[in-house]
Amino acid sequence: MFLQSSDIDRIASLARLRLSEAEQASMLVQINEFFDIVERMRAVDTTGVTPLAHPLSAVQELPLRLRDDVAIQPGIRDCALANAPASQDGLFIVPRVVE
Repeated sequence: MFLQSSDIDRIASLARLRLSEAEQASMLVQINEFFDIVERMRAVDTTGVTPLAHPLSAVQELPLRLRDDVAIQPGIRDCALANAPASQDGLFIVPRVVE
C-alpha cells in the first residue's frame, strides 16, 4: 500500500494541517518508506513463532512487573459522585442512550 499526493492532502485536511509543497513531498516519502517497512515485515513467515511479551524475553527470563491493584485514595468515589447530578448504589445515573 503506497500513498499518492492526494492522500497526503486528505490526511492533512483531516488533521487540520497546512503543509507546503515541500512538506507534502517529504511527508509522502516518509509515510511510503514506513509502509515499505511494514510490507517487508508482513512478508516474513512467522508460522510457529511464539509471541514475546518483551523483546528481551527471547534471550533471558523476564518476570512481568505488575503492581498490586490497591486504592491509593480511599473515598474518591464518594467525592466524584457528590458532583454527579444523579447517582445510585455508588454508580452514576445517566440518560438512556441506546434503545
